[in-house]
Amino acid sequence: MPAPTKPVIAGGVSPERVFDLPATGFVGGLGHDHPMDAITTSEGGNAVSSTVLSTAAIVLAVLLAVAAGLLWRLYGESVRRADLAAQRLAEERARSDEHQAALRRYEVAFASISGRGELGEQVLIETARALGMREGLHFTVQEDLGGGGSARPDLVLHVGGGRSVPVDAKMSMACWAEAVETGDADERLDALRVHVRNLRSRATELVSKGYQRWADAIYGTIMFVPSDAAVVAALDTDPELLRWMLDRRIFLCGPTGFAVVASAALFAGTDRALTEDVEALRNHAATAHRAATNALDAVNVSSTHLQRFLSARRRELDALETFRGSVTPLTEAAGSPSQVTPVRNSQEVNAM
Repeated sequence: MPAPTKPVIAGGVSPERVFDLPATGFVGGLGHDHPMDAITTSEGGNAVSSTVLSTAAIVLAVLLAVAAGLLWRLYGESVRRADLAAQRLAEERARSDEHQAALRRYEVAFASISGRGELGEQVLIETARALGMREGLHFTVQEDLGGGGSARPDLVLHVGGGRSVPVDAKMSMACWAEAVETGDADERLDALRVHVRNLRSRATELVSKGYQRWADAIYGTIMFVPSDAAVVAALDTDPELLRWMLDRRIFLCGPTGFAVVASAALFAGTDRALTEDVEALRNHAATAHRAATNALDAVNVSSTHLQRFLSARRRELDALETFRGSVTPLTEAAGSPSQVTPVRNSQEVNAM
């Protein structure tokens, strides 16, 4: 058991020292008439202190509970944010993987002849359609010009009047892509030089295919490159490239240059079509005029024949009437009971 607490008299004086004090100091210091009053006051102060401590403990417990709730809420929020960040990181990784896969596909497309042909042809067709051209009317894809499959350009522009412009789109872009991606100036220059050599090699292949025999609109072949930047970089690297290609009737152009050529072909074809339509309309009008003239001439001839027929008919009726007049006396002399039937005139015929 705990040791009993010694009562303390107000003023901080223990009971043992009360009897040591003088009478006057005792009465004045205590302010009470009896020593038991001091003990009762001390017990009341202890009860108040216990109540205060209990209240403080309860408040502290409530505060600790609130703090624990806040900490749990913050923990849950942090876990949610961490999960959201992990989800976004996973989505970003998936997007990066898709980009890497697309880049690998482009690398394969740039490296293979069929792949870069499909890529260049797709850009070529999209550019033509963006200009308002229609496949089968203004251009054809993979048309066999030679008849045996030896001359099959990626696209053929139809200028009008049976004239055409072949377009090839199988130029490799791998070296130019390497030049763009590298950060070293020497490596970029080497890649651009290889890019120029690839252009010359492809131009030589086009010359050997002989597309010029069917290019009766410009007597040459358009070598389409899917990027204007690749064309400009090649011409900047080798200033003699353009003259070298023009000597071989190979016209190097990107999407912008092809748009200009295709627009010119479209306008030329439209103008030629309008001219042909006007000429056809003029021919039809001349044919209709001749047919109308012939119809009128036939009507006039028919009217002439009809007038002649009517004139001959009148003369025939007059002759019959004269003959009837001549026969009438003979009928009377013969005593015939019936008279000769009279000849009907034109008014009676029309009335019937």
